[in-house]
Amino acid sequence: MTEVQTAAVDVRTRWRSTGALMVGVALSNVALVSSGTVAPLIASDAAGDVWSGVPSAASVLGTAAGALGLATVMRAQGRRSGMLLGYTVAILGAAVATVSVLAGWVVLLVAGMALLGIGNGAAQLARYAAADLHPPERKGFVLSLVVWGGTVGAIASPALIAPTSNVAEALGITPYAGPYALALLATSSATIASLALPRRRVAVTPNHRQIRVGEIRRALRLPAVTVALAGMVAAQLAMVAVMTMTPLQLHDHGHGLDVVGWVITAHLVGMFALSPVSGRLADRIGGRMTISSGTGVLIASAALTFVAPTSHDIGLPLSLFLLGYGWNLCFVGGSSLLSRDLPEGLRIELQGVVDALVWASSAFANISAGAIYAGGSFSLLALLAGVLALVPLLVVVVQRRTGPTEPTDSQQRELEPTDSGVS
Repeated sequence: MTEVQTAAVDVRTRWRSTGALMVGVALSNVALVSSGTVAPLIASDAAGDVWSGVPSAASVLGTAAGALGLATVMRAQGRRSGMLLGYTVAILGAAVATVSVLAGWVVLLVAGMALLGIGNGAAQLARYAAADLHPPERKGFVLSLVVWGGTVGAIASPALIAPTSNVAEALGITPYAGPYALALLATSSATIASLALPRRRVAVTPNHRQIRVGEIRRALRLPAVTVALAGMVAAQLAMVAVMTMTPLQLHDHGHGLDVVGWVITAHLVGMFALSPVSGRLADRIGGRMTISSGTGVLIASAALTFVAPTSHDIGLPLSLFLLGYGWNLCFVGGSSLLSRDLPEGLRIELQGVVDALVWASSAFANISAGAIYAGGSFSLLALLAGVLALVPLLVVVVQRRTGPTEPTDSQQRELEPTDSGVS
């Protein structure tokens, strides 16, 4: 969206739309967290620890596919259409997952988690939709507000796992069905919230030409995109690997869903609650320095988890909180880079491609985390996460030595849309 187009959107519409996006993200998080927390336990009980990460991996791959596909829909039909489509698919996923838990079909659970992931792809792109509505100097803060909207889901969802499980058990069905029924309600509500978004195509470029793969490849080599991608991928890998196995680690040491919910709540508060702080940092010190700060927090989290892997009262809640906030700094910092100074004709697609790469790569973390946990230990998993967190720092150092993080004038001209190939 150009600065002129941004200015044409009145303030009331900007903030009403931003609020609707925040609500949708919060409800999407309720659905994904409640289902994702118990999914490893269901898979472990049915097929063993080594397969415990498969449902979460399916969810992550669904998010990658959703981010990529829905970005294309948003470019052609507008942000509103893409959000509604994504959340509608999530409703289907929650229904499929609920049936699978009731019937005891783990394979169907994997399918349901993948569909829920597609809906999460829409929630991930919501931050860019909000940034499109606001001027450049506010983009980092505004997109961080949408990420911060997930705090409601982060706090409410783990706290509701045990109560919904108790209700399901009281009804004579498996306790695990409760969190999935909650996911069904949340995804339906997120879809309703998205109806408040404006119908006008506020985020669609006027040149609806077909995007060539080569253009995306060249755009991915832009210094700013390289830094953002490295920071977001490394943080996602480190965060997902440790977070996915934390419920199983607590379960294996004799703790119930109440303790699991408490520790995961601490983690999710770290992921979302301080997001506006991250947004302010991104606007003031830049995305690159925000990512660097996040990697330092991730390393501190890995060190604490490594030395206190069974401390469920202080150690793990604190380390999981730091894990979440380190991820948030990298995520918001990278997103702020992707919301500014990119070729307008490629911006939406490029955002979708980067999100798809981030979530697809973290599917590897879900699958490998189960194998590492089963064959090694939770401490080993934390150590590897700390090593991964070093990667963005190396990329930032290289960028600092080789050039700026913004596209040069020649790169910008090379990537600007032309009238050729219009479909």
